[in-house]
Amino acid sequence: MEKTKKIYGRYRSPGDRIFDFCNVVFMILLVIVTLYPFVNSMAVSLNDAKDSIKGGIYLWPRVFTWDNYEYVFREATIFHATLISILRTVIGTVVTVFCSAMVAYTISRPEFVLRKFVTVAFVLTMYFNGGLIPNFLLIRELGMLNSFWVYVIPGIIGVFNLIIIRSFIEGLPEGILESARIDGSGEFTTFMKIVLPLSVPVLATVALFTGVWQWNSWFDVFLYNSSTVELSTLQYELMKILQNSNASMSSSGSDAFARGMNADANVVTPTSVRATMTIVASLPIMLVYPFLQKYFVQGMTLGGVKG
Repeated sequence: MEKTKKIYGRYRSPGDRIFDFCNVVFMILLVIVTLYPFVNSMAVSLNDAKDSIKGGIYLWPRVFTWDNYEYVFREATIFHATLISILRTVIGTVVTVFCSAMVAYTISRPEFVLRKFVTVAFVLTMYFNGGLIPNFLLIRELGMLNSFWVYVIPGIIGVFNLIIIRSFIEGLPEGILESARIDGSGEFTTFMKIVLPLSVPVLATVALFTGVWQWNSWFDVFLYNSSTVELSTLQYELMKILQNSNASMSSSGSDAFARGMNADANVVTPTSVRATMTIVASLPIMLVYPFLQKYFVQGMTLGGVKG
């Protein structure tokens, strides 16, 4: 009975208590350091831009206003760009995860004689790249300029994601796959009905990685679709808004800006616009992450069992 009480912590040494106290303090500080930048950006985005110049905005707005969000969302293209960002995130994530899982299953099979060669060939692309101009010429020759599919096809196989999924699949019980083959299932049927359902944790992890990358990407829009307004994304539009805000601030000069500070008209600053953009861009990902958190933890743990 005494041993059981000690196991469950009813009798703890002073060293254990000190360790627990230090651990709790450290975790609280870590949470504060992690959350403060986002909370501060939220406070600045909801604070009057003229008042924010004075400084002293930390955890909540001093002069509450929606003017910064009205400035960002008054652009006519912002809502269509948001739709394009959602489409590229959903379609790109689904296609990338499915195709990466298929290739990962192929190179995980010991009977595939070229699996080592294919794996090395994929890994080499992580260290060597053709460069920006060859990539642009390749996209142009493939006819994907000013096309939605330039957001999906070039990143259809992610090598890092491929390695994670392959490591996870290699850790699955071989007996389950052999039982499926004995029952007459082909490789594709085994992959669809056995491997994919068992790989949900690692697939959710890869989906989160891919979704965040797709949502935040804007440089490919600048390179390949900058002349096509219908294919512009939210991140690219927000980047243009920030550039316009910086340009307006620079061209107006200090005297003009001082007059604007005393005017009744609403003004914004690059700092307020940047904080507002941070909230607008990160909020959708933060809303999705809680639903994938448990799969994310499982996938990162189980996917790293084998290298």
